[in-house]
Amino acid sequence: MKKSLLLIILILPGLSLQAAVRLPKLISDGMVLQRDAQLHIWGWADPNETVRVTFNKKTYQTVTPAGGQWEISLPAQKAGGPYVMQVNNITLKDIYVGDVWVCSGQSNMETPLSRVADLYADEVAAANNPQIHFIIEPHGYIPEGPQQEITGGEWKAVTPENIPPLSALAYFFAQEMYDRYKVPVGLIQAAVGGSAIESWISEEGLQRYPKYLHDLNRQIAQNRGEGRTAPQGGQFPRMNMPPDEGAGKWYRKDIDVSEWKQMDLPGYWADKGLGAINGVFWFRKTVTLPAEWADKEATLRLGNITNSDSAWINGVFVGNTTYQYPPRIYKTPAGILKAGENVITVRVESSYGRGGFVEDKPFKLIVGNESIDLAGKWKYRTGRRNPSFPPMQAGMSMQMPTQPTGMYNAMIAPLIKYAVKGALWYQGESNTGRAKEYASLFTSLVKDWRNKWNSPDMPFLYVQLPNFMTPDSYPPQQSDWADLREVQRKALPLLPNIGMAVAIDLGEWNDIHPLNKKDVGYRLALLARRIAFGEKHIVASGPLYKEAALRGDSLIISFTETGSGLAAAGGEPLNGFAISADGKYFVWANAKIEGNTVVVWSDFVKNPTIVRYAWGDNPVNANLRNKEGLPASPFSTE
Repeated sequence: MKKSLLLIILILPGLSLQAAVRLPKLISDGMVLQRDAQLHIWGWADPNETVRVTFNKKTYQTVTPAGGQWEISLPAQKAGGPYVMQVNNITLKDIYVGDVWVCSGQSNMETPLSRVADLYADEVAAANNPQIHFIIEPHGYIPEGPQQEITGGEWKAVTPENIPPLSALAYFFAQEMYDRYKVPVGLIQAAVGGSAIESWISEEGLQRYPKYLHDLNRQIAQNRGEGRTAPQGGQFPRMNMPPDEGAGKWYRKDIDVSEWKQMDLPGYWADKGLGAINGVFWFRKTVTLPAEWADKEATLRLGNITNSDSAWINGVFVGNTTYQYPPRIYKTPAGILKAGENVITVRVESSYGRGGFVEDKPFKLIVGNESIDLAGKWKYRTGRRNPSFPPMQAGMSMQMPTQPTGMYNAMIAPLIKYAVKGALWYQGESNTGRAKEYASLFTSLVKDWRNKWNSPDMPFLYVQLPNFMTPDSYPPQQSDWADLREVQRKALPLLPNIGMAVAIDLGEWNDIHPLNKKDVGYRLALLARRIAFGEKHIVASGPLYKEAALRGDSLIISFTETGSGLAAAGGEPLNGFAISADGKYFVWANAKIEGNTVVVWSDFVKNPTIVRYAWGDNPVNANLRNKEGLPASPFSTE
């Protein structure tokens, strides 16, 4: 017994030392390591502890320095897997070596597959690829310096069960890349809705911008309690809301609604005579269903609603959504629908902006292949009117994702030791109205990330803003969205190894988050094939403006990226061109293709100086393409 006790005493210190090894969340089961690049495996342990990493039949080791953080470099590896990695007593499984992409930006990068599953039902159902893995970072915002570790997330393989929260854009890109090269793909999703570009740049990368450094220092001071001018967390003060009169009763089928008023839906109640008020509104509609629909499963489609809602059919709760952007698709189980009259009730709560049902979205009740249109008159009653919020105090928004450096510190800095192939970027909506500034910030972001990853030619592929908002009947004189697209286009010659996917034909006038993410992913994949993988012969972009020359009263526009020739989608005529003599007043112009140029003129404009194409918030009729079908980027010759 004494000998056994002595043996246990001798063994325990070694066990406790090995148990002290800790790995970052990125270095874990299911990870994808970047092929053909030096790899860094790192973590934390007690000082002086020997750490051994065994991978692909070879062992590498180091001794943990006094600071407690160790790092081991592995030589470049060929694509393959699955592998096992041993780090002291920690065994990591299901590891692949392939191509890793950081997928960042704001909500259009973040838009999950669950939101587009209705549009891509077959693709989502068939998504089962053990060689595509992803990790989704939780949102983070930390102004007080770069962090060493992401706050959560785990590597997962692409399966129908795993992918609903994954970026739809990132998934379709990865699938295109895998189909092309049959090489494992890793996706690191680091995106936050509403975030501004300056929040994704490090403090060093913002040295040219004293205003942002001032904002950063102010935020840090506020977090320390120095001179705080807003409540903790930068939130609105808590307000005492009046009760909702309909709570617990107005969803029932058999209540008396004879005194309720009527409203035509879909639409916003501000446009229906109620004005810009916020609060809770209850809506009811009675629909008559055929006998063969009774007791069958159904789908209730309510488009998009601002801001949150709950829905009932015949007094039975069928679903709710807590914010405005996801499409309302509520599956109704069997046994709820009845032959004859059925009552649909929707409780809508609007806390800001314009409340109501977004127009031009699916608005129907579906059973099998049949549907009933729900547009038209609905009964409504106000459950609560919200009191007005007080004016925002100075500093109250300082915790918002528009503040400088915070996203970089929390979500990008922890990644920079992890070797990657490149970055995908979809962002800009939060910077509209600041296009001139964005031009500089964008190049700073790319240079900053490349510097941090010590990869001066790291491929950086981005999406130009799509069309959005109400189309213009006349050539707009000013457009914040057009200005930002122009800045995105003009960045192309400024930096090596960057590519821009044009999405001017993929937006939706009534949704800042257009659902067609598959075509965007495909266009980014074309750029990746050319820029990251050297397929120089492929047509990876639509036409890009090169220069303009005056010929009489016409301007002759030449392009790069014409592919096998210019074309007009849907056939002639070309649309979307506007022309001006003074740069102040524009008129719609005639345009025709001549070889690889476009001739633009107007009988109303002599001596033209400027042509704009697809210029505006939502230039829906712009149809210039190359013959490969890729759309021309919006541009101004100014």
